[in-house]
Amino acid sequence: MPRSGPLLAAILMGLTLATAAHAHPLAPALLEIESQGEGRAEIAWKTSRLRPRGADIRPQLPQACPPISDPVPDEDEQSVTLRWLVECTDGESWVGRRIAVRGLEATRIDVLVRVTLGDGRVVSTVLRAGDSEFEIPARPEKIQVLEAYTGLGFEHILTGPDHLLFVLGLVLLVVGARPLVKTVTAFTVGHSLTLSIVALGLVRVPSALIEILIAASVLLLAVELTAADKPKPSLLRRKPWLMAFGFGLLHGMGFAGALAEIGLPDDEIPLALFAFNVGIELGQLAFVAVILLVAAALGGRLATLPGWLQRTPAYAIGSLAAYWMFQRMASIL
Repeated sequence: MPRSGPLLAAILMGLTLATAAHAHPLAPALLEIESQGEGRAEIAWKTSRLRPRGADIRPQLPQACPPISDPVPDEDEQSVTLRWLVECTDGESWVGRRIAVRGLEATRIDVLVRVTLGDGRVVSTVLRAGDSEFEIPARPEKIQVLEAYTGLGFEHILTGPDHLLFVLGLVLLVVGARPLVKTVTAFTVGHSLTLSIVALGLVRVPSALIEILIAASVLLLAVELTAADKPKPSLLRRKPWLMAFGFGLLHGMGFAGALAEIGLPDDEIPLALFAFNVGIELGQLAFVAVILLVAAALGGRLATLPGWLQRTPAYAIGSLAAYWMFQRMASIL
């Protein structure tokens, strides 16, 4: 594969991502409805502090279920959660009632809706612009869980600049189709392992430290990209798949942190976890495919560029990674 094609792709991607001061994707909102019997339910409405300017999304519950308590806020560094009680005047269950979220047309934010019915069954879906209403069914459908969490995983990877820059760095580092497939596969295996382990609660890791290490992994990869003329290739160049697997473990913990913000449906945990992972892989493959298509279209047109200019994408990736790393370190001090 010509190296000049990915170089231009990296420049274009770097310019696009440089406009984002923060390296985290827009977290989806979460609307939880937990039935307490006799028409009463506890409502939890969780939104990220990171929103597009002017975005005003809010849940719309059935008119027959007015609030009977004031919202109580619960805030942390990343999100705000409001909790209140509602009571349906007709005393009927929540099955068949329609839930909506207003304001999604003006934002890219998705909303995960999770409803716990009186008998303990849980139904969930994802609302987004153009599909902002949901009628609570008597039983959850597996296809809804599959579609919802696949879409969330796909959108998470494609709106996560730090993860995308690492994948882009791998494409720039590896020469040849087979080594690239091997390296990307190793990265996939690595983050799939830790995503599952952490999401299932088998291991707990401090999310702030993981985010710093993820930025550091992107920085280290960028440094390696600028050192192409060493007389003896480094271990990262001789065995890029090993490096990709190791750093994939870190990135998987970051994915698990995002999944923890969303939550998993109690009765469909394996399916939801599988679907979220599939969504991430589809997004990653789509991103790599775009880079390779650009590389094929350009051919060797940039091969005559001076060496310092060919390393510009690596400098851009490294600069962004260093900024993110120091930003995240400052947030915990």
